[in-house]
Order: sequence, then C-alpha cells, then structure tokens
Amino acid sequence: MDYRSWMKQLRASRQQINTLLEKAAKKSKVHLFLSLSGIDILENKTKFLLYTCPLSTVSFCAVLSSSPKVFGFVAKHPAADMYHCYLFQSKKFSHVLVSLIGDAFRTSKKEESIRGGRDLIVEALRHKNKMLQRENSELKRRLAQTD
Repeated sequence: MDYRSWMKQLRASRQQINTLLEKAAKKSKVHLFLSLSGIDILENKTKFLLYTCPLSTVSFCAVLSSSPKVFGFVAKHPAADMYHCYLFQSKKFSHVLVSLIGDAFRTSKKEESIRGGRDLIVEALRHKNKMLQRENSELKRRLAQTD
C-alpha cells in the first residue's frame, strides 16, 4: 500500500473510533512503552498489558494530517495474515511519538542486519575452523606414519 492508501485507512479508522468514543462515557488512557523489541500498550491504572507489537511488524506510522493530535501505526498480526491499525490521541506529543517510533524501527532494522551479518561471519569462521581441524588431523596422521 502507498502513503495515500494508508492515510485513507487511518482516516476511516479515526472516524470509526470517534463514533465509538462519542458513545463511550470516558476515553481510555494508556501508556505506550517503546523499546527496540516493540511497542507495548498498557492500561493506565492497572498497567495491564493490552497489546504488544514487535517493531518488525510495524509497517506505517504517521500523524493524521486533519487532526494533529491523532497519530497511529499499522502492524501486521504475527499469527494471522491481517493488519491492525492502532490510533491514539495526544494533546502535545503526537509528532514526537511518531518520530520516536520511526527511529526505533530504523534502529531495530539496523541491529537486525548487523546481527545477520555477524551470524554469517561466525558461520564462516566455524567452517574454516572445521577445515583447519581436519587438515591438522591429516598432518598428525602423516607425521605418525613417518615415525
């Protein structure tokens, strides 16, 4: 999906949420915890974990242009082939939060690629070590035969 499709989806989701919020007596407050492993959404009072989204599943994050207090992100469900749109309202920090989520996502991807590169190097060194051990055993065998 491109940027316009995501924004259209965010607007539609916002309208649905606004309808639900108008029916609700009180908005639910949550805490967002961001780490390199993911985004945790906790209930405000009990700190009960409502949702957790690994950063690798996040595919889009933005502030809603028509309402700068509303921001959200789209994440792929880890077990099903479907996407979830998470929308939040923040009086002051929407742009900052979107920027932080984006930075964490980029850092997470960078660390993943570094780890992947290290894994290849480790495997190459293991292979070389195994080859040298075989060569060493063969040389020891030859030396024993000459004695």
